Amino acid sequence: MAISFELLARDGMARRGRLTTPHGVVDTPAFMPVGTLGTVKGLLPDQVRDAGASMVLANTYHLHLRPGDDRVARLGGLHRFMAWEGSILTDSGGYQVFSLAERRSISDRGVVFRSHVDGRMIDLTPEKAIQIQENLGSDIAMVLDECPPAGCTPAELERAVARTVAWAARCRSAGTRADQAQFAIVQGGLDIEIRRQCALDLTALDFPGYALGGFSVGEKPEAMAAALPACADALPSNKPRYLMGVGRPEDLLAAIGSGIDMFDCVLPTRNGRNAQAFTRHGELRLRNACFRDDAKPLDGECDCVACTRFSRAYIHHMFASHEMLGPILLSAHNIRFYQRLVGGARVAIQNGTYGAWSRDWLVGDPQVP
Repeated sequence: MAISFELLARDGMARRGRLTTPHGVVDTPAFMPVGTLGTVKGLLPDQVRDAGASMVLANTYHLHLRPGDDRVARLGGLHRFMAWEGSILTDSGGYQVFSLAERRSISDRGVVFRSHVDGRMIDLTPEKAIQIQENLGSDIAMVLDECPPAGCTPAELERAVARTVAWAARCRSAGTRADQAQFAIVQGGLDIEIRRQCALDLTALDFPGYALGGFSVGEKPEAMAAALPACADALPSNKPRYLMGVGRPEDLLAAIGSGIDMFDCVLPTRNGRNAQAFTRHGELRLRNACFRDDAKPLDGECDCVACTRFSRAYIHHMFASHEMLGPILLSAHNIRFYQRLVGGARVAIQNGTYGAWSRDWLVGDPQVP
């Protein structure tokens, strides 16, 4: 198989594992920085690696539009194209079925998009989604799915789930690369029974890994947290479990405690570009005038380049002066913060202390600004 997964420790429902792909080992729980277009915005690949990331996420739909997956294939595949030696997971374009709803039409055959780049029509079927990802050469390819929005009708939810299962089977049949694993995606909104049935139908197809999609699409965070344990428990215990697109630190900790192994989210870099730094003691908004004379590091517990070499005052100055170094430093810091979070979770699970550790992490120290 293209990948292997080994469970090393459990603490309650929380799991410590090791995912091995053709491009290396990924210790889980793992957080994947998002590199939609073949780059984690603002950072060199070495900076992403130095932050502790061993796998990144790229996007099928966007890379198909530009530069084109055929071009990437001719240039040696996505790893070489983006100079990333670690593992890569590619999303299938299924999220764009949700996020670009006003620009697409959907049927049992697939999805037709009107390109947001040049207006041309893009025909994305399950078979085409796999072909694109095989051209890109990612280690893990996600199947094409339909992600229904929160608050959709029961009929719409059931139709999306049925389509997701049918498309997964077509993706499975379309795969030809022995060095690329496919992950199926469980949909079903907040309906636990529909999720269980979807997971059961997809498990019968025997995918190397499984994801939970359709969260963080408009539902309340507490509703997602309440649904996650049962949703995770419906997935095979001997295969990696991936929660797609969920990224607040508190959500990651709840999901890890529910048995999830893999995560991705744009928050670390998007918020970094907007002058927001994550710390255990709260979020810092570096455009605020209170940081003009603040000589402290962003986070005294952090070992990233922003925290070990620069002051809050300097980073505030970078944003006030519209210098590109400000977003770069905060993006590097935020990715390191997320890697420290999942790294700490791995140690706590191994030690059997995850429950207490995660509660302490969330509380932090309110006395430290």
